[in-house]
Amino acid sequence: MGRDRHSNAVLIIGLGRFGGTLAESLQRQGQHVVAVDENRELVQEWSGTLTHVVEADATNEAALRQLGADGFERAVVAIGTGIEASLLATGVLLDLGVTEVWAKAITRQHGRILERIGASHVVYPERDAGERVAHLLSGRLTDFVEFDQGFAIAKLRAPRSICGSTLQDLALRSRFGVTVVAVKRSGGEFGPTEPTTVLNLDDMIVVTGRTEHIERFATETGTRAH
Repeated sequence: MGRDRHSNAVLIIGLGRFGGTLAESLQRQGQHVVAVDENRELVQEWSGTLTHVVEADATNEAALRQLGADGFERAVVAIGTGIEASLLATGVLLDLGVTEVWAKAITRQHGRILERIGASHVVYPERDAGERVAHLLSGRLTDFVEFDQGFAIAKLRAPRSICGSTLQDLALRSRFGVTVVAVKRSGGEFGPTEPTTVLNLDDMIVVTGRTEHIERFATETGTRAH
């Protein structure tokens, strides 16, 4: 199969909780998804939800080539158990010329090996979920997502101590290292902020910055999620 045929599709390897949820979400977004797992029961379970589900051994180059894996631009190795299988599947996809290979890591050592063999992106679903919940349990943030190298974006209620003044006058970037990038007024929708934006007590805001800076900002301004 030619590569252009699957240029807008995603190949998902592994239909555990992470892989299955990912495949379902991508398909719901209108993406063309082909999911592969060697477990017949999982394949049968997901066949009623996903349009294209195939039973195959993703560590076998011949099997993936027969499925047309060499025609995909993007693939995700979502194998939840078995580091060896994860590494082998990732290596096969890279050998087949898949441009962008995302891989789920079970441990940090696993992740480092995935990076060394050439995985484009390494994700740690369990670790990331645990860290996110920890931030939310603090009671100061209503949503939190951390990106690479400790950079995060968070949603929280506007602290009383920063309400009533313009963002320019507050100088939050120089004081805390964070930037308010969006605000949602009561009954409204989120919209971008300007230097002249003045926050109100019932506003929800979105801030960006390094993770430790966002935590310090939320702590020192006395933010509460509710």
